[in-house]
Amino acid sequence: MFENVRALATGLRFPEGASVGADGSVFVPEIEGRALVRVRPDGRKATVAKFSGGANGCAFGPDGAIYVCDNGGLTFTGDDGVRSPIGLAEGNTGGTLWRVDVETGAVEAAFTECDGERIGGLNDIVFDTNGFCYFVDTTRGRLYYADPVAGAIRVAAGGLHIPNGAGLSPDGSRLYVSETYTGRVRRYDVVGDGELVERPDLYQHDGERDQKWDGLAVDGAGNVCVADLPGSGVRVISPDGEVLGAFVTPVEDPYVTNLCFGGDTAYVSSAGRGIVYEVPWPWGGRRLNFQR
Repeated sequence: MFENVRALATGLRFPEGASVGADGSVFVPEIEGRALVRVRPDGRKATVAKFSGGANGCAFGPDGAIYVCDNGGLTFTGDDGVRSPIGLAEGNTGGTLWRVDVETGAVEAAFTECDGERIGGLNDIVFDTNGFCYFVDTTRGRLYYADPVAGAIRVAAGGLHIPNGAGLSPDGSRLYVSETYTGRVRRYDVVGDGELVERPDLYQHDGERDQKWDGLAVDGAGNVCVADLPGSGVRVISPDGEVLGAFVTPVEDPYVTNLCFGGDTAYVSSAGRGIVYEVPWPWGGRRLNFQR
C-alpha cells in the first residue's frame, strides 16, 4: 500500500508536528532541539528559530507566520539509537504559543496565558477558515480557541485526559482529538466559531502499551491519521471509525509522533530516531488553511 517511502531528513532532535511550505520545504519543530528546522525537498536542513522550551506542533497562520506550540521543555534519555522523553525539563513552568516569521526567524510570544492563568504544555494546532486556531494544552486537558493576530483566546473544551493531536475535517465541521493514555480519538461537531459539541468517540485504541496515540492529521479523504506509538507508525481511520490501513516506519520506533501533508505526500515524524519520512499517501493529502 505504501510505496517509494524515503527518509527525507535524519539527525533531527525529536521532530514533531511539521508543516509544509509553498516550495515544498518541511518546517519541523524539534522538542529536544528546542528549534524550528526547515528541511528543503533535497534534504538540506537549516534552523529557522530557537525557543526556550520544547517545540511541538506548528501551523501556518493567516498572516503568513508559523505558529509553534511549545510544551515548556522535556528531558530525554537514549537507548539503542532511540531518544525517549522522560520528564519535564528544569524550569518548565508552562507552555507558549510562539509566532515565527519564516523569513527572518524572529520569534514572539502570541499566548502564555488564558483568563489570567498560565497555559500548560502545548502540543498540536490547527487553523480554521476564519484564521482562528484550536490548540491543545496537554497538561491542563484543554482545547483553546484563539485569534493570534488580534490576541484573543478562550477555552473551547476542557476535561480531556492528556490530549495530544488535533485536526479538522476538510469541511471544518468536525474536530478530532487524540488522547495518549486513554487511547481515545475524540470527536466534536463544530457548531459555531470555537463552539464544540462532543459526539461519541471515533475510535478506541486496542493496544496494551500505556502510551497509545500521539499527534494526528486529517487527509484529503477526511480520514483521521493518528500517530500510533505501539504500532511504530500511523493508523488511518475513516470518518465512520473504520480502520483502513496503517503505515509502519521502515525502522521500528516507539515514538512516531505526528504527520503532515504537502500535496499527496505525507511527512511522518519518527521522533525517537530523529527521522522525517516522505510517504506518498494512497488516500490523497491536503493543504491546510493558510498553508503556503
